[in-house]
Amino acid sequence: MNTSGVTDVFFDLDHTLWDFDKNSALTFNKIFKLHNIQLSVEEFMSHYHEINHQYWKLYRDAKIDKEVLRMGRLRDSFLASNIRVEESVISKLSTDYIAYLTDNNYLFNNAIEILDYLSPRYRLHIISNGFEEVQSRKLTKANILHYFKTITNGEDIGVKKPHPEIFHYAFEKANTHPSKSIMIGDGYEADILGALNVGMDVIYFDTNNVTIEENVKQISDLIEIKKYL
Repeated sequence: MNTSGVTDVFFDLDHTLWDFDKNSALTFNKIFKLHNIQLSVEEFMSHYHEINHQYWKLYRDAKIDKEVLRMGRLRDSFLASNIRVEESVISKLSTDYIAYLTDNNYLFNNAIEILDYLSPRYRLHIISNGFEEVQSRKLTKANILHYFKTITNGEDIGVKKPHPEIFHYAFEKANTHPSKSIMIGDGYEADILGALNVGMDVIYFDTNNVTIEENVKQISDLIEIKKYL
């Protein structure tokens, strides 16, 4: 698809602009100290990454609710780390994790540079599956909210990427059309296949060396977006 007709650029937030893994590890380091958890964050995170990913997939597919996600990912990560933590402590950790997560707001390399480059040329938007109250804080505290004309969170409308409804809701909110839009994200199934399914162009931000179809535009650094836009 030719990008010459693109007027609107939609970004995923976590793992695309906002460095979720780095900020998350710093948050766990803080709350483990607060609650005297005798486990290294490195050991915990070695299990948490994949467990969190699986829980988010269940949540995205509406198979579990937010509370099950928030508790289950911690409980299972502690079990995988061979440490027993009381349910009441897991509940406090879950609450504190959300409360402190946006104390750190590291962005991916060249995030500000590419937003500065794109913002005079295109209308920029966010489509995220994250929790609405947390995503808005991330954007504000990372000082990037002003770049975006619209913010669409799956929690707002009750469906999440890759469901077509969230994309159509975002188009309506942005007053645009899929043929004039491009999606940039790290989630191959949620962002890329979801966007392609509704007729959008896409740029896949590959942070995990995933093999994809040859005809999909792919970058490993955000600054490479300049090759396409």
